[in-house]
Amino acid sequence: MVLLGRLGLETARIPHADRHGLVWLERGRLHAEDGTLRFVAAGSPTLSARDYAIPFQTLSLVLLGPGGSVTQDALRLLARHGTGLVAVGEGGVRLYSAPQLGPDDSTLARRQARLWADAGTRTTLARRMYAWRFGEILPDADLTVLRGIEGARMKESYRLLAQKFRVPWHGRRYDRADPAAADLPNQALNHAATAVEGAALIAVAATATIPQLGFVHEDSASAFVLDIADLARTSVTVPVAFAAARACLDDGRLLLEREVRRRAAEAFRKEQVIPALIDRIKQLLDGGG
Repeated sequence: MVLLGRLGLETARIPHADRHGLVWLERGRLHAEDGTLRFVAAGSPTLSARDYAIPFQTLSLVLLGPGGSVTQDALRLLARHGTGLVAVGEGGVRLYSAPQLGPDDSTLARRQARLWADAGTRTTLARRMYAWRFGEILPDADLTVLRGIEGARMKESYRLLAQKFRVPWHGRRYDRADPAAADLPNQALNHAATAVEGAALIAVAATATIPQLGFVHEDSASAFVLDIADLARTSVTVPVAFAAARACLDDGRLLLEREVRRRAAEAFRKEQVIPALIDRIKQLLDGGG
C-alpha cells in the first residue's frame, strides 16, 4: 500500500507558514528514492561527503549550487509538495532559474501592490529603505531629492571604503556599452553589484513578491530586486568589491570576477545576507501601512 504523504499529494502538504525556509546543496546529486528525497554529496567546504535525507516537505525552497544535479523524479516530488527549487551560483551570487516560488498565498504580493499603487505609501516605503541604509530618516519626501541625497552619501561611502582598502579611487564610472573599459575598482563594483542582485532576487523569489514593483527604482523589470539589493550596498557590495580589487592589485594572477564572486559567496554565508534580505522584505511590507 502507498502512503499519501510519501507520494506528495496535495492533501499531504504542510503550509509554507509552518516550514523552515531554505536548504543549500552543492556538488552532488539530488534524487528521489522510495518516495523520499536524497542528496548524495561529493563533498565541499560547506557540505561533507555523505548521503543526506532531505526533509523537503518542511522546506519552502531548495537552492542547488555549483556541481549539483537533479533528477526528473526529484523535481516531480518537489512540485507535488509545492517546494521550489532554483539553481544558484556559489553562495547565492547568481540565480539561474525562477519558477513560481514562495508562500502558498498572495498576502505579501497583494500588500506590495496596494502600497505601491498609492503615491503616499510608495514614498513612505522608499524613505524607510533609505533610513535603514543610512541610519536616519532623510529630511525630504520628494523622491528626486532623496535620490540626490543618496548619491552624495554613496559618493562619500565609496571614498571612505576605497581609503580603508587602499584602492585607488577616481569616482564611480560605468559605461553600459563597454563595461570592461572601466578601471579595476569600478569593474569590481559591477561584478559585486551583480552578485548581490542575485541574492536579492532569491529573497524576492522566496517571498513571492513582485520584482517589477519597486519603491525607489521604477523602470526596470527588476525594480524591487534593485531596491532590496541596495539595502546591502554599503555593508556588502562595496566592501566585497574593494577587497577583491585590492587582492587583484596585490596578486596579478587572480581573476577579478572570480575573486569578487568568491568573496561575495563567503560574505553571504558569514553574514546570512539572504535570510536578512528576506526579513527586510517582510518588515517593509508588514509595516508599510
